[in-house]
Amino acid sequence: MNRQKSYAGKGATLYLVATPIGNLEEMTYRAINTLKHVSYIAAEDTRNTIKLLNYFQITTKLISHHEHNIKQSIPKIISLLTKGENVALVSDAGYPAISDPGYELVKEAITNNFNIVCVNGANACLNALVVSGICPQPFLFYGFLSHQNKNKKKELERLSKYKETLVLYESPHRIGKTLESMLAIFGDRNIALCRELTKKYEEIVRGTISEVLTVLDEIKGEIVLIIEGSKESVEEPIFENTIEEHVNEFINKDLSTKDAIKKVAEIRKVNKNVIYKEYHKKD
Repeated sequence: MNRQKSYAGKGATLYLVATPIGNLEEMTYRAINTLKHVSYIAAEDTRNTIKLLNYFQITTKLISHHEHNIKQSIPKIISLLTKGENVALVSDAGYPAISDPGYELVKEAITNNFNIVCVNGANACLNALVVSGICPQPFLFYGFLSHQNKNKKKELERLSKYKETLVLYESPHRIGKTLESMLAIFGDRNIALCRELTKKYEEIVRGTISEVLTVLDEIKGEIVLIIEGSKESVEEPIFENTIEEHVNEFINKDLSTKDAIKKVAEIRKVNKNVIYKEYHKKD
C-alpha cells in the first residue's frame, strides 16, 4: 500500500502539469507558478515546451523525457528527486501520461516513495465530451487505436459492444479509414468529430458516421471522436436451476466436484471462483 499526503511531506515532489491544448490562455496561474518554482521541467519535446516557457517568461531548466529515452530519463529524474529537487513533467499538450509519456515515470516515483501532485488544466477528452451532444456519462476513454488496420478492426469489434460513450483520438490522415471501419463494424451511429479544440479553427461536426464521412476532405488537425455507445440489448441466459443444483447435476454424471464447477462456470460464463464460493457457501 502507498498512502500519500501530498502537502505534508518534506521530500521532493514530481508535479504533473497540464499544458494548453491549443489556446495559451488555458495555462492556469498555478501551472505557471509551479513551472517557475520547480528545479527542472521534464518535457516530451523541449522545442515545443520552450515556446510555452518563453511566452510566460519561465526560465526553469529543461530536460527531455519522451517515449524513446525513458530508460535514460527516468533514472535521471529519480536521481534529481532523491537529491531534493522538485521536477515538473509536461507533455506537448494536455495532461502527461494521457496518450503521452508519463505513466512509467509515475510508477517509478511511487516505488521510490515520492509524492506525485497533478496541476490540472485543459483536457481534449473532456472538452470534446461536453460539447458533443452525446450522453457524457458513463464514458470510456480509449485514446489512439492501433495504426495497423488488422489490429484496429479487432479493437473496434471489441469496442462495438460497449454501451458507454466512447472517446477516441485520431490523426487527420487516418480518420477516413477509421470511420469507414467503424461504419462497417458499429453501424451508422451518432458521433461528434471535434478538431483543433480551443484553437482559432476549432470545429465540431455532429451527425451519423456516414454523414461525417462526406465532409472529411475539409478536416485538418488533431481529432477527438465521441461515439455513442451500443444500443443493442444483450439477452442474459436464464437458468432455472440454482448453481448448487447445476454443479450436482454434473457430479451425478461422474464428474469430480472440481470439474463440475469448471463446467458450470463455462456454461454460465462466470468466473469459476464465483461458482466455487456459491457451491461451498455455508448456511
